[in-house]
Amino acid sequence: VTLPPAPAPAMSPTPAAVVPTTTAPDASAQSKTATALAFARAQIGRPCLWGAAGPDAYDCSSLTQAAWKAAGVMLPRTAQEQSGAGALVPLTDIHAGDLIFFYDSIDHVGLYTGNGLMIHAPSPGTPIREESIFYAGSAAIRGAVRPA
Repeated sequence: VTLPPAPAPAMSPTPAAVVPTTTAPDASAQSKTATALAFARAQIGRPCLWGAAGPDAYDCSSLTQAAWKAAGVMLPRTAQEQSGAGALVPLTDIHAGDLIFFYDSIDHVGLYTGNGLMIHAPSPGTPIREESIFYAGSAAIRGAVRPA
């Protein structure tokens, strides 16, 4: 006598079967980010002057403001104000174009370019440059905002 095969055990979904998805930025957001980054890159080497708002020199917040303005996104003037002008982003999820804020007083901002780097106007007397977001140590970073 041949017995019928045993039924296969029922598969129950497990948490491992649920894959979180990250929504890719839409084409418009990608285009705006590319424009902001291109503007900021074009400023590398220009002077950083406190209170300057371009086009020959910038301070940190006027640089990020001008970069995003070139992309059609209006940001407030100061780093403190810019820290509230967009969606807060965990530092573990920062993307190119995000604004990175520094110090307890939130008095410095840079434009994240990817791979742990940003473009910023570091301090008066130094040129705008691209460097590590850890230029002042990891403890100096206070948060990130995605403006678009």
